[in-house]
Amino acid sequence: MKFSLDCYPCAVRQALRAIRQSGMDEEQQAAAMQRILRELAEVRPGASAPEIAAQTQGILREMTGNEDIYAEEKAQSTAEALALYPKWKEVVLQADDPLESAVRLAIAGNIIDFGPLDSYDLEATIRRVMTQPFAVDDLEVMRIAIDKVDDILYLADNTGETVFDRILIETIGKPVVYAVKEAPILNDATIADAQAAGLDEIASVVSCGARYPGTLLSHCSDEFVERFRQARLIVAKGMGNYEALSAEDAPIFFLLQVKCDMVGADLGVPKGSIVVKQV
Repeated sequence: MKFSLDCYPCAVRQALRAIRQSGMDEEQQAAAMQRILRELAEVRPGASAPEIAAQTQGILREMTGNEDIYAEEKAQSTAEALALYPKWKEVVLQADDPLESAVRLAIAGNIIDFGPLDSYDLEATIRRVMTQPFAVDDLEVMRIAIDKVDDILYLADNTGETVFDRILIETIGKPVVYAVKEAPILNDATIADAQAAGLDEIASVVSCGARYPGTLLSHCSDEFVERFRQARLIVAKGMGNYEALSAEDAPIFFLLQVKCDMVGADLGVPKGSIVVKQV
């Protein structure tokens, strides 16, 4: 998906949130916002939303010297999700359809997003998503695809929702390569974040080689791109991965909550929808 006019207000709001928690004084905050606004004014035609977010976050890292602006919030997200893990793991184990329940739970975890959202209620979101109809429902196609492959490439999204990815991976019960970001960007998961959620105990955790929201193959390592191209089944979590990969010719299933009108318009569904979509 390309950056559109409607993406500008979201990019500014996202930048402002990061600026406010950066530790800079008011004068420095104003300078940071002015610089980001100048960058936004020069956005090249065809740029993607993940590319723009990476630019603005890079400016803030440079100005603050802080490589992981969201570190504290990410740790809190993981702790909150881990506290819920035993309860919801048991729910999945006792479900009539464990795979559907685990997919729903993984999608519910996608609400942990510091990009388009200022706040969220994780438990309320889980309760909603566990019964909410899918706006796009390719779950049965995904189930058949899982049965046909020996292993899966799983593209992570945000820290905290990693815990619910873990439950889905445990439910699938096949070897999984879990791909995360090379370094901190927004609240996207890194190797350390995945390890904190216990993913290294049940999957092979690897870096995609890039520091961008989503998985922009043009910026990923050659090793990861080769892995991506050879994968027979890819599970891609979240809007950033949808924005980056929806035009790719690859065996991808996108699992996400629609938290943005532009993504909803591209999918043809309203904001707030839950989606399991095959490319």
